[in-house]
Order: sequence, then structure tokens, then C-alpha cells
Amino acid sequence: MFTYALLGATYGFAAVVQPGPLQAYLLSQAAAHGWRRTLPAALSPLLSDGPVILITALILSRVPGWLAQWLRVAGGVFVLYLAWQAWRAGRRRAALQPVSAPRTLLQATAVNLFNPNPWISWSLVLGPLLVAAWRETPANGLALLSGFYGVMVVGLAATILLFGIAGKLGPGVNRVLAVVSAAALTVFGGYLLWSAATLP
Repeated sequence: MFTYALLGATYGFAAVVQPGPLQAYLLSQAAAHGWRRTLPAALSPLLSDGPVILITALILSRVPGWLAQWLRVAGGVFVLYLAWQAWRAGRRRAALQPVSAPRTLLQATAVNLFNPNPWISWSLVLGPLLVAAWRETPANGLALLSGFYGVMVVGLAATILLFGIAGKLGPGVNRVLAVVSAAALTVFGGYLLWSAATLP
């Protein structure tokens, strides 16, 4: 159970520090309206990911075993690609660029729901892992979800607080986060490839 919680937490951390529409939205709102009004939007993944998890889990629970193995391979390759992107972003000292976006929790949820990243992640990475964990025991599946969303919500809240208090995240902070994210993703991607090769 601890292994699945750790895997979920690792990918949750990587999801927080990877630049994307949700992160840009949260930073723009923190800059425009302050961290207090923006902080509830850190909960938006809990609302937006429900349909994504339900759809992908229902589909993946009905695929044959050999296809599930190949999905793990594809997921491992995808995560290693994300690690490479994070490493490149760290070398460029990339900073998140705020964009204008709505400011309500429901609108933040919509931003994330129509963001392709959760659909890709749950189809190729987290979905197959969740189905495998749940088949072992529901406690393992819940541990994966708890690790992922626990770290993600806390991480998004911390990002909002940092940005709201400091005004912006400096390039040095972004570089460190990107490198740490690349390392975490590399380990996670390697685990997915190893599990595809060794697990039945």
C-alpha cells in the first residue's frame, strides 16, 4: 500500500510543478486577486478529475491483459518524455507565464477538465496503475489516489501562496522544481517500464 501511495505522491508532485493551463490560471488569479481568493481553486482537480477517472477506469478494467501491459509501456515512455521536457525547462530556467482566466472554483475546474493533460495521464499512466492496484486490493487503489491528490492539492495551494506572497516565482525556484520533477518522473517512468516487463 505504501508503494502505491508513494507512486501517487511522486506523480502528484510532478503534475504540480509541470507548467500547464491550470497552473497558469492559478498564478494569474493569485496575481490579480490575491492568494486568499485563489486558494479554494487548488481543490479544482478533485472536481474535474472524477469523470476522467471513471471513464478511463471503466474502459481499462475491460481491456485484455496484453493490452494493459502495452499501456504500461506507453505510459512509461510518456512519463520519460515528460521527464525530458522538465529537464529541458530546468536548463532554460523556464518560468510559468500567467494568462488571464476566470476566477471561480467552477471555472478553474472547467479549465482542468478541458485540459488534455489529465486525460492523457489517466489513460496512459495513472489509469492502468489504478486498475492494477485496485485488483490487488481496494486499499492499494485508495492509497494511490490519496497520495496523488494529497500532494497535488497541497502543492497547488503552496504554489498559490508562494506566488501570492512573493509576487512571482523566480527563475531559480522554477529551475530547481523542474530538475526535481525530472528526476521524480524518470524514476516513475522506469518503474512503469519495469512493471510492464515483470508483472503478469
